[in-house]
Amino acid sequence: MISTAIRLARVGSGRELAAAVLMGLGYPCLMLAALLPHLWLFAAAGAVTYVADWYLHRKNSYLVNRLNKVRAGLPMRFLVRQLLLIMLLAREGMAEQPLFYVAVGGFLVFFGLQAPQGALASLIRLRRTMPVVTRNVDLHAVRIPDAPPRALLDRAGDKMLHLDVPAVVGVVAAAFGAPNLVAYTGIGITLGLGLLYTLLLVPYLRRSRRVPTGPAVLKAVQKWLGEYQPTVALYFSGSDDSAYQVNMWLETMEQVDGRPIVIMRERSLVPMLGTTSVPVLCVPGGQHLMAMDLTSIRVTLYAANVGKNIHMLRVPTSKHVFIGHGDSDKLASVNPFSKAYDEVWTAGRAGRDRYALADVGVRDEDIVEVGRPQLAPIERSSGASRNEIPTVLYAPTWEGWDNNPGNTSLLLAGENIVRSLLTAERPVRLVYKPHPFTGLTNRKAKAADERIRKMVAEAAAARATDPRWAPAHAAGQAGFAAARGELARVEARLAVLTAPGRKGGDESEESRVSLADPERLAEIKRLRAEWNDAYWRSFGWWEHRVVTGAEPRLYDCFNEADAMVSDISSVVSDFIESGKPYAVTDSAELGADEFRRQNTAVRAAVVLTNSAAGLDQLLAAVEDPSADRLVKARKDLKQYLLGPDEPTSMEQFNAAVRALAAKAEARNRAVEQRLAGHLDELGELEDEELPARTEQSAAR
Repeated sequence: MISTAIRLARVGSGRELAAAVLMGLGYPCLMLAALLPHLWLFAAAGAVTYVADWYLHRKNSYLVNRLNKVRAGLPMRFLVRQLLLIMLLAREGMAEQPLFYVAVGGFLVFFGLQAPQGALASLIRLRRTMPVVTRNVDLHAVRIPDAPPRALLDRAGDKMLHLDVPAVVGVVAAAFGAPNLVAYTGIGITLGLGLLYTLLLVPYLRRSRRVPTGPAVLKAVQKWLGEYQPTVALYFSGSDDSAYQVNMWLETMEQVDGRPIVIMRERSLVPMLGTTSVPVLCVPGGQHLMAMDLTSIRVTLYAANVGKNIHMLRVPTSKHVFIGHGDSDKLASVNPFSKAYDEVWTAGRAGRDRYALADVGVRDEDIVEVGRPQLAPIERSSGASRNEIPTVLYAPTWEGWDNNPGNTSLLLAGENIVRSLLTAERPVRLVYKPHPFTGLTNRKAKAADERIRKMVAEAAAARATDPRWAPAHAAGQAGFAAARGELARVEARLAVLTAPGRKGGDESEESRVSLADPERLAEIKRLRAEWNDAYWRSFGWWEHRVVTGAEPRLYDCFNEADAMVSDISSVVSDFIESGKPYAVTDSAELGADEFRRQNTAVRAAVVLTNSAAGLDQLLAAVEDPSADRLVKARKDLKQYLLGPDEPTSMEQFNAAVRALAAKAEARNRAVEQRLAGHLDELGELEDEELPARTEQSAAR
C-alpha cells in the first residue's frame, strides 16, 4: 500500500511521502490554529511545515515542482504562513497593539527585500554564464574569474525566505506571553540578515567578477579551434538520462586517428560526462554553433538521432556518420533518419542486413562494418565459474517510447524470472541491473522494478542466515570490511581527482581549469579498476545484488556473470562478445521459432516464456559446459553481429575514419577547383566586357 502511494505521489521514498503528507496537513492545521486560536497547535504545525518543506526541497522532490506549477510554490507558502501568523495575533486580541503593526510592517519590508535579492542573484548567474562550456580546452585568451561562493547563489531564493524564521519565532513567542522585545528582536534579525544577504551579492556585479562577454568567449574558442584544428568530432545531444550514450564512446575517441573533439549541446550533460583527455566543447545555442568555423573537421560521428543534429549536418566540409549507441534488433537501429548521413557504421554483417530488410533508404554502399571498439573490456569465457556457485545477470531493457509490452520482460516476466532464479534447485547468485530509463514512460514497469528490488533484497537477507551460507558469511566479515574500507579510500581519492576545479566552482570556472592531465587520468583509470575489484569483494560470492548507477559498469557485470537473462537490446549483442550462455525473453509471445526469425541476436539464445519456462536449460548450460548445446551458435553469431576478431575493432574503426576523411578531403579539393574555375570564367567575362564599357563611356 505504501509503495502504491509512493508511486502515485511521484516521490522517491517513504520518507518523502511522509514529509509530503505532513506538509499537506500542516497548512490546514495552521489555518485552524489561527482561527480557533490555539497557540500550541500553531507552533507545532508551523514547525512541521518548515521541516517538511526543507526536506522535500533537499530531496528535489517531484511534488515541489508540481506545487510550483499550480502557483503554490515556496514563496506563496511562506507568505501564507506569515499571513496566518498575523491572523493569529488578531484572534488573540492583539490587533490594536504596536506588535501587530510592527509584525505586519516587518513582513512587508522583508518581502520587499526579496525583489532586489532575487534580481541580484539572477543577474550574477546570467553574467556568469558563458555561451559555451568546455573541458580540456585552453581558454587562456580570456580572463575567467573565480565563481562567487556557492553558499550565496545555491538556492538563493529558498535561503532568503527561510530568514523569516527569527521573526516568526519571535512573534509566536510574544503571542505566548514573552516580552514584545523578543518579537522586535526577531523581526530586526530577519530584516538585518535579509539586507546583509542582499548586500553580499552586490560586489559580484563588478566587471572584475564577471566572465567575459559572449562574443569575447566565442572569439577565444574560435582561436583555440584554429590552433587545435580538430579532424574527428563526436557530436551528441540528448536528455540527462542519455549521458551513457556519449560516455560509451569516450575511450574510442581517445584512441581514434586524428585530432578528436566531443561537441555537445546540453549544459546539464557536461557534469555527467566521464573523465576523458579528449577536448569537449558544449555549445547550447544553435546560432553560436553554426557561426563557428569547423571546416577542419573531416569526420563527424553521431551517437543518437536527434533534431539538433541538423546544426552540425549543415557543415559541408565534413563527412557525417551515424554510429549509434548500441547494436540490436530494435527499430531504433534502422531509423529512416539515418538517410541523412554520408555513412552508417555497424558492428558486423547483421547491421548491414538489418538495413536491407528494413528498406528505409540507406544504401548498402553507405554502410561500413567497423566492429564494436567499446567491447574491449569484456572478458571472454574461460568455461569455469569465478565462484563456487554461478552468477546470473538479469539486465532487462526499459519499456521504450512506444510502450510496447514486448520491449521489456519486466512487465510480464520479470518477477517470474527473478523468483525462479532465487529459488533454483541448484543455487545461483542473482545480479539485477535494470535499465536507467526504467519507468520513464510506464509506471507499471517502475512498480515491477521496485517489487523485484524488494525480492532480491529479501532473498539476500535470507541467505545471510541460511545454514548453507551462514558459516561463509561469518568467516568473510573481516574481508568484506576491508574491501569496504578500500572502496571508501578509492572513492575519496576519485572524488578529488575527478572534481573539475575547486569545490564550489561554477561551470565557467570549471571550463577555465579543466585541462587534461595525463598523470591524473592514468591514476583515475587505475583507481577505477581497483574500485571494481574491491566492490565485488565487499560482499559474499553467494549474495544476491541489485546494481544501479554508473558503477559498476554493465561490462563489469558481464565479467562477473556466468550467464545473462535480458531482452532485445544492445545489451544482448554486447554480451555475445563474452561467449557465455544467455537467454532472451519472448515477452510478446511470438513463439521461439518466430522470435528467433525476427531477432538476429536470439539465434544463439535460450528463449524464455513469460512464465520463465526455459530457464532450466540456461542453468544447465552454466552448471555443466558439456550440456551447453549453443556454443558453436554463439561463436558464429558473434562474428555475424560484431565482426571478426582480426583486425581488432579499433583497427577497423580507425581504418573507416581514415577512408572517410580521405573522401572528405577529395570532395573539398574538388569543390575548391570548381570554384577556382568558376572564378576564372567570371574573370575572363569581365575582361571581355571591360573594353566595350570603356568605348561606351567615351562615346558619351
